[in-house]
Amino acid sequence: MPKDSPTPKGSPMPRKAAPLRLRRPFAAVLGGLALALTTTGSALAADGTFVWIGPQGKAYAIDNPPDGKCLAMAQEARGARNRTKKPLVVYTKKRCAGSALRLAPGRSAPANARFASVVFNPR
Repeated sequence: MPKDSPTPKGSPMPRKAAPLRLRRPFAAVLGGLALALTTTGSALAADGTFVWIGPQGKAYAIDNPPDGKCLAMAQEARGARNRTKKPLVVYTKKRCAGSALRLAPGRSAPANARFASVVFNPR
């Protein structure tokens, strides 16, 4: 075959090696992990809603908060209401430090009781 002739149809052309594409497999793994966590999430969460009053008297809520994890409030928080099925503890300082107030399921703190962090279903 002469040098100038095009490569015949059906014959393989030399190609450069394509760079590995890790995005799709990585995304698939993350998607599977997210699905696994959402399906088992109810076992690791305090079913129900935690409600509190924030700045300017506005009500805020977290649905199905995670068990055993200390959550710091980003803004002023007071009047905690435990509408979950598990106990919780609110603290006067960040990182679940300071004075603690334990709230059983269905119980509320006084409306003016301020707190800076909370842990659900404490160990």
